[in-house]
This record gives sequence, C-alpha cells and structure tokens, in this order.
Amino acid sequence: MRAGSAWAGLLIKTGKNRERQNVIWNMAGSFCYAFASMVLSFLVLRIIGEEEGGIFSFGYSTLGQQMFIVAYFGIRPFQVTDAAGQFRFGDYLRHRLATCGLALLAGAGYLAVSGYTAYKAAVLFLLVGYKVLDGFADVYESEFQRCGRLYLTGKSNTFRTLLSVGVFLLTLLAGRNLLLSCCAALAAQAAGIWLFDVSVLRQLPEADRSRQPGTMGALTRGTGLLFVSVFLDFYVFSAAKYAIDSCMGDAASGYFNVIFMPTSMINLAAGFVIRPVLTWLTACWSGGQYREFFSMLRKISALILALSLLAAVLAWGLGRPVLAFLEYLLGPVYEGKLTAHYGAFVLVILGGCCYAVCSLYYYVLVILRRQKVIFGIYLAMAAAGLAVSAPFVRCGGIAGAAWAYLLLMAVMMAAFVVCALGACRKDRKRNA
Repeated sequence: MRAGSAWAGLLIKTGKNRERQNVIWNMAGSFCYAFASMVLSFLVLRIIGEEEGGIFSFGYSTLGQQMFIVAYFGIRPFQVTDAAGQFRFGDYLRHRLATCGLALLAGAGYLAVSGYTAYKAAVLFLLVGYKVLDGFADVYESEFQRCGRLYLTGKSNTFRTLLSVGVFLLTLLAGRNLLLSCCAALAAQAAGIWLFDVSVLRQLPEADRSRQPGTMGALTRGTGLLFVSVFLDFYVFSAAKYAIDSCMGDAASGYFNVIFMPTSMINLAAGFVIRPVLTWLTACWSGGQYREFFSMLRKISALILALSLLAAVLAWGLGRPVLAFLEYLLGPVYEGKLTAHYGAFVLVILGGCCYAVCSLYYYVLVILRRQKVIFGIYLAMAAAGLAVSAPFVRCGGIAGAAWAYLLLMAVMMAAFVVCALGACRKDRKRNA
C-alpha cells in the first residue's frame, strides 16, 4: 500500500505552474494516443503480413473503436463540466461499469452473427476488450480533469499507451502470434489502468467514490441522445471500412487502413485548433457578443480550410512517393500494392478535411444546444452510409470505398455548416 501511495504521489506531484503542466501533458497524451492509432496497423502489416494485419486493422480502428464509443457513452463532456457535483465519481464509475459490460455484450453479439472464423472472431473480441478497457479508463481520466488535474489525464494517456502498445509489439515481434499479442496487450492495458488511474485517484481527496441511489437512470437520460449521436457519427466515419470488411476481406482492410492513416493527424490538428477557443466561443454567444463570435468562427474556419488545402496539395503532390516509401518500409512483398491506390489516398485526405470542418460546426451546434439537430444529421448520414458504402465497394473496390467516404463527409460537412449557421441566425434574431 505504501509503495502504491508513493507511486501515485510521484505521478500527482507537479511544479508551481499546474496550468502549464495541464497543457503540456494533455498535448503529449493526445499526440501519443493519436500517433499509436495511426501507425499500429502499419506496423502489424509489416510484421505478420496482409491477412492478419487486415484483421488487426479492422478490429483496432473500426470494430474496437465502435465498442469504445458504447463504453464511453458520450459522458465525458457531462462529467468534466459537472463542477457543482450533481453526480459523484462513484456514480460515474458505476455507470461506466454498466456501459463497458454493454459494449462487451454488443461486440460479442456482432461477432456471433458475423460468420467470421473462430480465429478472427477471437482476435477481434480481444481487441474489443482492449478498447473497452480504454473506455473504462476514461471515467478516471475525466475525473482527473474535473478535479482540475488535466495533467494526470495526459500522463495516463501517455503511459498507458506506451505500456500496452510496447508490450503488444514486443510480443508480436518475439512470437509472430497475433492472438497471443492481443492477450498481452489486454493484460498490459489492465495493468496500466491500475498503475496510472485507479491507484492515483485513490490519493485524490476531492474525488468522492461513494454512490447515490437513483443516479443510473438520470445519467443515462442526460447523455443518451449524445451517445447515440456519437455512435452514429463514428459509424458514418467508418462505413466504408465496414463495407470493405464485408465485401473484400482482410487484406483489403489492411491496405485501406494504411491509406486512411493521415485522417488521424488531420483530426488531431483540427482538435488543437478548435478546442482552445470553445470556451471563449461559448462565453461570447452566451454574453450576446455576436460580432466577436462570428469573427472568431470565420478565423477558425479559414484556418481549418487553409490547413485542409495544404493537406490536399501535399497528398496530390507527394502521395505517390509517400506510398512508395511505405511500401519500402513494409517490404518487397508489398511493392506496388499501396501506390496502386494513390487516387483513393487523395480522396480519403479530402474526406478527412471535410470531417475536420464538420467538427467545428458540430461544436457550434453544441454551444447552441441543438442536440436534436445533431442527432437528425447523424441519423440521416448513417442511413446514407448504410445505403451507399457497400454498393460503392462492390463496384470500385478500395477506390469505391474512398469515393463513398468522401461523398459522405462532404454531404455531412454541408449539413453541419448550413444547420449551424441557420441556427445562429435564428437565435441571434430571437435575442435581438
């Protein structure tokens, strides 16, 4: 116990400027998590080949991430802004245990009717478990942020990612056994949660681990619509990946995930641009400072569009050399297999840029409390994704998947921009 307390105290300890530590560690954690998500599929392809690499890519970045969203349940924004303490940490923890159980059941149910081989289903279920544990860790990391200790969230993200990914890759390199490596990663993820979350939170007196009766229903009602919206959002984002898995097989999933990697960095860059101004935008709108609000919105939109244009130009001009270099890193057996998808690579980059714009105007609708509008957009886009993705993949393969992704992202971007600006005009007119 003393050793655990000393370890937690070492992590909790910070310098005189806690705000600076909050910023530094949050950036480190976000970057580490995004970078690992981006390169893991590539490394697995390099180590064990296209078939098993494709299984891993789909399980880690698509199915596992979808079940992470079920476990996460969209509660983080609710929890970190619960400064008045309407719910205790113990309430959030109990709810998260329930949603993690639901995620595991949902993942098992999907695999039971999927028709996959026993080996593929086993690997995918382990990756679902890994991502569900990630969702469980989030309830601790959200509480760190609510307590004004965002640096602990960043440390947890950084060290848990390094530990679990490091153990996974070392095990994979040593044995070339994907199933065993996923087991090792799952165990390392659980150990990381204990080391960097559970043991640390126990040393924070401001975190109340007791529970109140009747809070499960209240939390579910308060966040249910947001959860469904986020769940549908990720489905729209991943519809092309699901279509490739069902229509083309494991190797194609691996290749598509490789050309999809830059979208992680686009989303990360967009987050760095958007998140610092959200509080300011909210304050401006709430305070009736509409000129300042629209001025900042135009500036952020212009910056995201400029970064998007730069990404598109780089993808068009450097796409072939980049893909050729990735083939070289993967090995001779992959020669020509990525450069053949240069056009799809450019289309995916363009789709990622559209999604970055969506993110900004999604937050505008959140500021205006238009949850029903957000839900309506995602519901319509999920139906569209279900309708168009598989036919596009059957007709055009990976290129068809890229066209489907770009089409969905472009339409969703237009819907968010039009609805957000329309809601702004309507509310401003009403408040005038």
